[in-house]
Amino acid sequence: MKILVVNAGSSSLKYQLLDMKDESVIAKGNCDRIGIDGHVSAKTGDGRHIEEDCSFPTHTEAFEKLVEVLTSGETKVIDSMSEISAVGHRIVQGAEIFKETCLVTDEVIDQIDSLAELAPVHNHPHALALRACKAVIPAGTPQVVVFDTAFHSTMPRKAYLYGLPYECYTDLHVRKYGFHGTSHRFVSGELARVMGKPIEELKIVSCHLGNGSSITAINGGKSVDTSMGFTPLDGLVMGTRCGSVDPSAVDYVEKKMGFTPDQMTEYMNKKSGFLGLSGIGSDNRDIQAAASEGNERALIVSEIFAYQIKKFIGSYAAAMNGLDAVIFTGGIGENAPEVRAAACSNLDILGIHIDAEKNLCRGILKEISTDDSKTKVYVIPTNEELLIARDTLALISK
Repeated sequence: MKILVVNAGSSSLKYQLLDMKDESVIAKGNCDRIGIDGHVSAKTGDGRHIEEDCSFPTHTEAFEKLVEVLTSGETKVIDSMSEISAVGHRIVQGAEIFKETCLVTDEVIDQIDSLAELAPVHNHPHALALRACKAVIPAGTPQVVVFDTAFHSTMPRKAYLYGLPYECYTDLHVRKYGFHGTSHRFVSGELARVMGKPIEELKIVSCHLGNGSSITAINGGKSVDTSMGFTPLDGLVMGTRCGSVDPSAVDYVEKKMGFTPDQMTEYMNKKSGFLGLSGIGSDNRDIQAAASEGNERALIVSEIFAYQIKKFIGSYAAAMNGLDAVIFTGGIGENAPEVRAAACSNLDILGIHIDAEKNLCRGILKEISTDDSKTKVYVIPTNEELLIARDTLALISK
């Protein structure tokens, strides 16, 4: 059985085709610059690769190209799209409507589009991609949607409600939703597997660290709190996002800088975080390199990031009344030993001790805590596409 996994953005269409017999990747690629001009990058599991400029006025043309690269030419891996059993889509925002993976219908697409106000960068493009996919795949091929927010739907109201008037929640749907749920669910399941324990018995803090970062408290396999909030802007300082800031500071800066609300939102989302604090860039590798050379502002960024991770680990251990393991995943979490070491330093109170030699690993699944560490620490590479494919297979097999 072959499952196509799609992750659509406003101007991109990333995909993976997986063979679910052994969960291997048959092909993957990205159709990007949709609505601008167009470019496709495609790679097969056996190493064939193409890069090509195209014309992608809409997501439909991008899907047509996706079909072409899978079924013909240098990157052909199937004879026709009828070989694909189902298509699984990543959807960022499901709000309180979608709390689990579901089959796609016209009504579901309309509901996803109706949530665009809560995720303007993501949900409308998701809806466009769902409609485009429906137009080019064989009739009867099921489509499945997996929601980033669904994993966090188990949060109690004490964790997801804000201190705003209650009608902001009931009438405007303002609450903490959380994101990266697909990643947190995958790595926590992997942790239970490698530890040889039922996930229902584990208290876990999962740190998904990348250009966007979030930390989640997982108690018995369920999300009970997470650092991102109403939008992905909340929580940790990130590549270009400021993370949590006093709302009055936002109001003050907006007025002093003469920004409109939209300009202030862009300032916090695109010009803050690592980039704004360091003046160097948004990539953690550049920050760490500059910090190692003594750049003061890069050092500040490194200290803030590690300190905030540490605080979330501690607060979530308190929220769960215990902690069995900490996971590091995502581009930074998997590949930045110095971030992991700094974030886990001086956490003796939680029984966390990192083995410096083990911690030198990058991009592999590995326990990096010492043998006598009461709380175990693991690096676990995330694989959201595989989880989406598994969800899709499970749903269509019912």
